[in-house]
Parts: sequence; structure tokens; C-alpha cells
Amino acid sequence: MTIENIEIDKPKRNEVLVQTRVSGLCHSDLHFIEGKYPTPVPAVLGHEAAGVVEAVGEDVTHVKPGDHVVTCLSVFCGHCEFCLTGHQTICSNTAIKMPPGKAKRLHWKGEHLNQFLNLSSFAEQMLVHENALVKIHEDMPMDLAALLGCGVLTGYGSVVHSARMEPGTTVAVLGCGGVGLSTIHAAHLAGAARIIAIDIDANKLKMAKIFGATDEVDAKDPDMVAKIVEMTQGGVHYAFECIGLKSTTEASFAMLRPRGLSTIVGMIPLGTKIELHGFDFLRERRIQGALMGSNHFRLDIPRLVEFHMQGRMKLEQLVSNRLKLDQINDGFSALQRGGIARNIVVFD
Repeated sequence: MTIENIEIDKPKRNEVLVQTRVSGLCHSDLHFIEGKYPTPVPAVLGHEAAGVVEAVGEDVTHVKPGDHVVTCLSVFCGHCEFCLTGHQTICSNTAIKMPPGKAKRLHWKGEHLNQFLNLSSFAEQMLVHENALVKIHEDMPMDLAALLGCGVLTGYGSVVHSARMEPGTTVAVLGCGGVGLSTIHAAHLAGAARIIAIDIDANKLKMAKIFGATDEVDAKDPDMVAKIVEMTQGGVHYAFECIGLKSTTEASFAMLRPRGLSTIVGMIPLGTKIELHGFDFLRERRIQGALMGSNHFRLDIPRLVEFHMQGRMKLEQLVSNRLKLDQINDGFSALQRGGIARNIVVFD
């Protein structure tokens, strides 16, 4: 990525111009950088952010200039089939949740510049639909608020909304990056009796204990699944795959007890096929996908802010490094190497 001067439109109907204060470096961005998922280029990446409203267009009612906001890629229309049934993350209204290449808000050298996931937060300003924003309390630190827009929200939503985890149950979390740690923390807050953290990185496993993990398992162990089934006396009630790999997806299903549920949180590369044993379905084991934790971000994020204000959220511990914009490529290189939770870009 390079730093460029670009042009941004003024807000039109239902649009909001936001001054970006902080943007997180998410592994989802890295998937697009590495070409595992296609997106039109050139583009401004970034989707996990917090900022301050600069200006609003006609008919905007949710926010006003000066409001502190968090962005979310789960922009919704509020009246399609999925929104009306409480599944706004998969809103089908392409006039609001515009497909890649359709948003015409950014320009570079006089030509169209693509907006990423209707946000593009690796820039000093964002022009977005008001339904991609949620207003937050002004006392909430911006650098921590940004984390709520994707990583923390995804982990929390996967436990609370996607899996609807019951208190007192046993949970396994495969992958202890930013999303995995947030999933562990959410399971802890929701009352899981036992939380097994699984990763190849010893440092991440140590971090998992801080966020509520009760046990840790080395993912490099060839007998990992058998050991988890043995230590839980038959398998876990809930498994959360937070990496996006074929092997860990299959393992998450194999470690379930009868009636157990595996939720695939990670982004599995396009074209990957998952293989499962048919007999396991006779034991009523279940597997499901989840997008952004099936979130209700206009409700979830203010609640998470309140948890933080009460001292119940471990957000500061998620921040590995605070970077300037010109260090963004170094931040993604560190993400590729592993061993970190979340790097964030702080704008002046």
C-alpha cells in the first residue's frame, strides 16, 4: 500500500462524512492484500475504525456533527427480508450494502477509486451510509472504541448471537488472534464453565489465559482433537474456529460432543472444500457459518462500551502496537508473522 492524496465526495442523502481517528489492522484486510479474496483495485482498504462526524447529508437522523462514532461493515437497510428477521449482517439491499466496485464516493487522479466494504478506513476521512455507524459515549477512548467495530464485535456476536452459548457449558476456541481472544473473552463473560484455547503460538496461549481461557492446547499436537475429547469427557459443547483454515474447521467439528455446535468465524479462502464424516451427523453434531458474529451492532457496540466503562472488558490488552499511517505496511508484516493481537493506526 502507498499513501496518496485522494478526493472524497460531500455527503449526499443518508450519508455521513467522518474524520477517522483510529483504524485497526484486521486479518480480513490481509486476506484481500494477499489475494485470497478478490476486490476491485485500486482501493482504500480498512474497515475497523472510530472517528468523529464532520458533516451529514440530507435525511440523516442517527448522528450529527461532533458525535463520536464506530463504523461497522454490517451496513443494513432495515427493511429487506434479512433485516426484518433480525439478520442484518446479511442484508440483501445492494442500494445500501453496495457490492465491491459500486460505491462512487472516492476519486484518485480524476478517476474512480474503489471503496472497501463500504467503509475504507485507512484514510483521514470516510464517507459512509449512516447505517454503517453507531454513536458512542464521548468518554470512550477512540483507540479502544475502534476495536469494537470488527474484531471484538465478531467474537462477542459469535458467542451471543450465532451460537447462543449457554452458561455452564464447555467451549473450544481455535485461533487466539484478535478475534479468537475476543471470542474467549465473550465466552468468559457469558458464563462458560471451561474455555479451551487452541493455537500454535505459545505467547498467544498465554494471552488467552488473561482473557478467560481455563485450558490451553498446542495446535501442533497431532493428537489435539483426541486430547480435547478426553479432557472434556466426550467433547465440547461449542467450538469456534477463528482462523479460516480447512484443517481447523474440520477439527472444530471433530471435537464436538453429541449435539455440539461448531461456529466458523474465520474467513476460509475461496474454493476451499471442507470434509466431514457423515456418521457424526447421526450424533446430531452441527456446524454453521457466521458473518461478523451475526451482530446487531447498533445494540451490541453501546453495550460493549458500557462493559468497558464498568471495567469488565479487556480492550487495552488487545492493542499490540499503536502506529502512524506511514507504518501501516510494517503493521501488516507483523500480522503475517503472527504473535500479536491487534495493531492500530492512530491518525493525528
